[in-house]
Amino acid sequence: MAQNALEVRRIGPSGTVVRPPARIAWPAIGSVAVGVVVLLLAMASRYGYYRDELYFRMLSDHPALGYVDQPPLTPWLAGLATHLFGDTAVGIRVPAALCAAAAVVLTAMIAAELGGSARAQVTAALGTAGSCYVLLVGHTLLTSSFDLAAWLAVALFALKALLRSEGTWWLWAGVAVGLSLYNKYLIALFGLGLLVGLLAAGPRRVLVSRPLLAGVAIALVIGVPNILYQATHDWPQLKMAAALGADGNSDRNRLFMLPGQLILVGLPLAPIWIAGLVGLLKRPGTRAVALSFPVALALVFATGGRMDYAAPLLFVLFAAGCVGLDTWAFSRGRRRLVTWALALNTGLSVLLTLPVLPESVVAHTPIPMANVEVRDSMGWPELAHQVRDVVAGLPAGEQPVLLAQDYGEAGALARWPDGLPAVYSGHNELATWLPPESATTVVAVGINPDLLAPSFAQCALVGTVELGADVGNQAQHAPIVVCTGRQWSWQQLWPRLVHLG
Repeated sequence: MAQNALEVRRIGPSGTVVRPPARIAWPAIGSVAVGVVVLLLAMASRYGYYRDELYFRMLSDHPALGYVDQPPLTPWLAGLATHLFGDTAVGIRVPAALCAAAAVVLTAMIAAELGGSARAQVTAALGTAGSCYVLLVGHTLLTSSFDLAAWLAVALFALKALLRSEGTWWLWAGVAVGLSLYNKYLIALFGLGLLVGLLAAGPRRVLVSRPLLAGVAIALVIGVPNILYQATHDWPQLKMAAALGADGNSDRNRLFMLPGQLILVGLPLAPIWIAGLVGLLKRPGTRAVALSFPVALALVFATGGRMDYAAPLLFVLFAAGCVGLDTWAFSRGRRRLVTWALALNTGLSVLLTLPVLPESVVAHTPIPMANVEVRDSMGWPELAHQVRDVVAGLPAGEQPVLLAQDYGEAGALARWPDGLPAVYSGHNELATWLPPESATTVVAVGINPDLLAPSFAQCALVGTVELGADVGNQAQHAPIVVCTGRQWSWQQLWPRLVHLG
């Protein structure tokens, strides 16, 4: 009888029961990783920039150790990518595609660390490459793009440390955590989940081991500059978290939390990662990592965070599930079922997350309702063109500035200036840059005229934003207002326009 692929095989040097890691099937895994990069970059030029990418592009022109709404790494990557690969949607998305490829490789490596055969590793790589979440964050440069790779790296190093009883891997985990702190602070969810897992399921002696404590110290040392930025700027990330918690979405986030976990990898593959969770809980040495997922998910639920905040851990569970699946799928019929599940999941994920349909077609499908990246990746050049027409119609001699309600609109106006004046916004980090006092005329996009009217001699609604494909872009039908004769100083007016979210 075939042995279960998660069955243990030997005793580690410190008494931990382990199974030797399998040899990594580099050629096959590398081919899958290269394939996903090619697919993502081939699709990168369709539709256009996502609103967050336009924002990162603006922030990259003002490099800093932190911003009021996020750490600096993703804006740094955006600036580097546009410098190296061109100031285009394709260029800015190269880091995202590479992070997706890294996720594919790391998931397969986790499967190998758990003793998975070459077939299990390739299954893990293919399932990861064709998942909704990986294609989503690989197509568009988001803070989640790097976060996915960072979490998987930490998980791999933690599993190596626990399964091999080799404390050196905790040092590498500390390096990965420290770097992740420059991108998002959500890695703390994984850390807390792992802490609870070790306390509940052991091995508890690891918690006081020198390698683990050294790894924690390394993470803190690497992250010190970013932490100091927060401390010296009155902890803006806490204010941002409070603003997000007050936006009214917390209850909706909780409602979709558990169903959302089934969608992130893909519904056809959900049984695999669920089986992986069960397998890791049964296996000595991996229970702490398995428990980190429900603990992290519970923390996200309690705080009303988005359903994808703990998504990287799903791929750890998926890798474990692929190891167990290898024995289950030994018969030809079951292998065919797995193949069809992978193919179906990939097809659905590509359709939902990548711009494969023409803009005129996708606007008449439910896809924009399910995928905010589709909604907010169309129409930005048209917005800039409309504002340009408004500016061109101003009386000769007028030297206005542009005001935008949020960073998407501001980013579009900054990306396609073509003679447009400088753009400012009170949204998030952009609120730290005030217009010059010499500016007495403004062309405002998306801002309620009532906010501006008391500060100017005259404000007039001159039109609304009308984008090409009406897919629900948040700027669609936004007001375009011209205000002249500024009567308040910018210092007086600006607090009315500042907002987080």
